[in-house]
Amino acid sequence: MMPSLNSDPADRDSEPFIEVDPTGRYGRYNELLGSGAVKKVYRAFDQEEGIEVAWNQVKLRNFCEDQATIDRLFSEVRLLRTLKNRNIIVLYSVWRDKERNTLNFITEVCTSGNLREYRKKHKHVSMKALKKWSKQILKGLDYLHTHEPCVIHRDLNCSNVFINGNIGQVKIGDLGLAAIVGKNHSAHSILGTPEFMAPELYEEDYTEMIDIYSFGMCLLEMVTLELPYSECDNIAKIYKKVTSGVRPQAMNKVRDPEVKAFIEKCLAQPRARPSASDLLKDPFFDGIHDDDENDDTAQS
Repeated sequence: MMPSLNSDPADRDSEPFIEVDPTGRYGRYNELLGSGAVKKVYRAFDQEEGIEVAWNQVKLRNFCEDQATIDRLFSEVRLLRTLKNRNIIVLYSVWRDKERNTLNFITEVCTSGNLREYRKKHKHVSMKALKKWSKQILKGLDYLHTHEPCVIHRDLNCSNVFINGNIGQVKIGDLGLAAIVGKNHSAHSILGTPEFMAPELYEEDYTEMIDIYSFGMCLLEMVTLELPYSECDNIAKIYKKVTSGVRPQAMNKVRDPEVKAFIEKCLAQPRARPSASDLLKDPFFDGIHDDDENDDTAQS
């Protein structure tokens, strides 16, 4: 473990690291930022850059030493390290801790947490702001879907989209995690967020268009402040409605016909669903200019 610069006894009240990565660069605090079916996310610190980061930890015992799954998990995470886009959470480092039997990866952290919490906190948001957020999510998806190889998120929902509220910048996170869970562990991914899963995902015969469907559900949640299919009290009922094409009751709350029509486009049958780049050209976004394109000037 790398000795900390503040080993002076006078600094006893400074926050101690619970764990440090093998290089000694990243230190993990005990504060949990979030947790899901597969991983826990802790607050951490990059001592080299002097910035706060997120320490993601996946317990590998969930994979019963299934070597094929673990190998695929590593190759997926390695792929994520190559992704560079302003609307995708950056992955800085990844390693396996054999003693603790965990996979750890360090990602950037967003100041205002996820979009679901942020939207609940700020109930009065203009349609213009929601369109700005939506446009950034689509830009991230367009980057993933046109990447070589194509990257499908598979678990896009408002808790996997993060925001820097001070500049209104939105980023897609938790990439590859639904993929990590994989077919053998489909129960995990279905337990994740069935409300956002496209009907064809349940059949395990799908393309990147499943992310467009999930994006439509994200927009529905952003507009109505309601989780899609919240009228269903179990997964079987959600599954039945999704696979038979019954829309969530939240759709009745969407008053604006333009917004409703745009969401419907995203929820269409897979072949009729527009791509992310098609949606970015939709008249829905006319007059919506991206602050994220001139962030650099805003921040400098």
